[in-house]
Amino acid sequence: MADHDPVHDMPDGTSKLIEVMRRLRDSETGCPWDIEQDFASIAPYTIEEAYEVADAIERESWDDLEGELGDLLLQVVYHCQMGSEEERFDLASVTRRICAKMIARHPHVFGSDSRDKSASEQSRDWETAKAAERTALGETRTLDGVALGLPALLRAMKLQKRLAAVGFDWEDSRPVLDKVAEEIAELNVAFSVTNDSIDEEFGDLLFSLVNLARHWGIDPEAALRHANAKVERRFASVEDRLAATGRLPAEATLAEMDGIWEAIKQDEKAQPTQPGRGT
Repeated sequence: MADHDPVHDMPDGTSKLIEVMRRLRDSETGCPWDIEQDFASIAPYTIEEAYEVADAIERESWDDLEGELGDLLLQVVYHCQMGSEEERFDLASVTRRICAKMIARHPHVFGSDSRDKSASEQSRDWETAKAAERTALGETRTLDGVALGLPALLRAMKLQKRLAAVGFDWEDSRPVLDKVAEEIAELNVAFSVTNDSIDEEFGDLLFSLVNLARHWGIDPEAALRHANAKVERRFASVEDRLAATGRLPAEATLAEMDGIWEAIKQDEKAQPTQPGRGT
């Protein structure tokens, strides 16, 4: 019988997770797959786990959320273990740094500043503090430091917020709507006359739509997630209705499927919206 591994007897918590990760990465006794990983190879999993956290929240599945938060925490510990192996940083230094940042950015909680400010005023103070931090790092241009690895819609939103903070923004949404119409017209021209610039024009349209979403207080990532969920749900219903007649989508005409789709839309409109449906 194999010797009992003492890691099983450790109390659950951060210390146990750190030891589990250390053991997985042990060059002699660890897991071959885990040993081979580096920051770049693990980064996609970190992004994926963050999205799965968001998905569990969207579905209001709190049991799933508990598990997904654990998966995301493992990613943090994974990166910290690799940082420790290279003597760059570890979980203690990472937590020390984020604690210092949060204390510095909340003087109305941890300092002498007044708490008698609105949420929007505190948000402005937060952005002012972030700008000061960027200046200290030598990031002097308005758009410096916006992470390249962000999803494109989110990065567009962050770029636009930075521009708005220095006054490069329309005062209301009417000109933004006009800009969207202009970009649609330019895309139509690019499609009709030449395909050379169609990618560029399509990107300009998306950027303008993100700008419109920002002016209307819409999260474009969340809006697109909702649209995706709606398509998945409705087409599943299309499949169900076709299956009731013994057919698959490939055996139906577009007109027939479109008719079923429209009927499903009308049925949904007649029903009250349910929490977590993602509509």
